[in-house]
Amino acid sequence: MKTLNAIAMAAALLAAGMSSSMAAEVPAGAKNIVLVPGSFVDGSGWRTVHDILWLKGYHITVVGQPHTSFADDVAATRSALEQQDGPAILVGHSSAGAVISTAGDGDKVKALVFVAGVLPDVGETLAQVIGTMPSPSNDIVATQDGHLYFDRAKFNADFAGDLTPNRTNFLAASQVPATAAAFNTKIATAAWKNKPSYAIVSTEDRALSPDLQRWMYKRAGSKVTEIKGSHLVYISQPEAVAQVIVEAAQRAQ
Repeated sequence: MKTLNAIAMAAALLAAGMSSSMAAEVPAGAKNIVLVPGSFVDGSGWRTVHDILWLKGYHITVVGQPHTSFADDVAATRSALEQQDGPAILVGHSSAGAVISTAGDGDKVKALVFVAGVLPDVGETLAQVIGTMPSPSNDIVATQDGHLYFDRAKFNADFAGDLTPNRTNFLAASQVPATAAAFNTKIATAAWKNKPSYAIVSTEDRALSPDLQRWMYKRAGSKVTEIKGSHLVYISQPEAVAQVIVEAAQRAQ
């Protein structure tokens, strides 16, 4: 019995040591990655990207946006950036493209990564930019109290068509409503004008026009990568998305 207990204890200690040392040494460049989810979803969808980056040695923070106003979302992102020890790469999905464009003007941010992101210029709003091209779908529902959500019945087909229904059913049910006011707030800062930017086009996107993504990225001068995936491409293609983030981090000056 004593022998078995000793073996069990040794195995537990070995497993603890392996788990604590599993992450690789951080490569050259920025070591901090700050991930910002877009509207209608929370940060849990970044889990696999988080794990991929963690195993490569990066320090990852996922911002919990309140989605109460655009200013509040920017403030939450800036708060996360203040906690970083050293240079950071700021990653934003969908409407969070505008958030990181605003919050990313600080010295700590060395590059921006847009994942199916919306990139308003100074003086533009999210709604204004999204409306410049026909949308692949029309599934945003407005409530009487000024909130927006994505039609649950169409969430699988149009928001995450490359994920299984059992996954998207939960995402649809747990979505975080945005505010119409946030989509109509004029942007005061566009950090992509003076920071290196990397951008992912989700080529099968039915929530945000891929052609609009290409146009915005070209205007921003971003280094573009096209990945076959839905609007939630970071969930369906986490390895490809993580690769772009790693590239941005390694090239950070």
